[in-house]
Amino acid sequence: MSDEIIKNLGPLAPLAGTWRGDQGIDTSRIHSKETVTKYREEALLSPIGPVNNGPQKLYGLRYSMTAWPLDSDDAFHEELGYWLWDKEHGQVLKTLMVPRGVSVNAGGCVKVDDKSFRLEAECGSETYGIMSNKFLDETYKTKNYSVDITIHEDGTFSYKQDTQLWIPVNQAIFHHTDKNTLEKI
Repeated sequence: MSDEIIKNLGPLAPLAGTWRGDQGIDTSRIHSKETVTKYREEALLSPIGPVNNGPQKLYGLRYSMTAWPLDSDDAFHEELGYWLWDKEHGQVLKTLMVPRGVSVNAGGCVKVDDKSFRLEAECGSETYGIMSNKFLDETYKTKNYSVDITIHEDGTFSYKQDTQLWIPVNQAIFHHTDKNTLEKI
């Protein structure tokens, strides 16, 4: 890892590396029933930058994550994307795609030395927004996404994620939640 890139990652610097955690709890809907799945995951966050976007200069982490139920070798969730730091505007961005046809661009105001922060996205937003494939848009429309990140003194980090799904059949919002604590390997 380039020291120059790491020093420009701001609040994302402690997240650079390979991480594992086996304390995950996923609350989702499977066959119209709320289901809790305990899981393990591995995440790789590789430093990149600078990314020059006209006058905007970003540093970040190329991101991939895979999660498996504790009792299985078959992954049930994957994400690909980027965590980005916009120092000039005090913004952290998380852009991700999942292989179900969903893309999320979440963001939030973060100070350079923050050890906890929240990123959010809302369906229909032209900046921090969510897009889904046609099937999901009609059956499990993602309305909101948020993730709370905490970087702990012991070198671990944890997250709590809430993906709010509008389910037309029930005429209600379902909170699909995930949380885990990860250790650097």
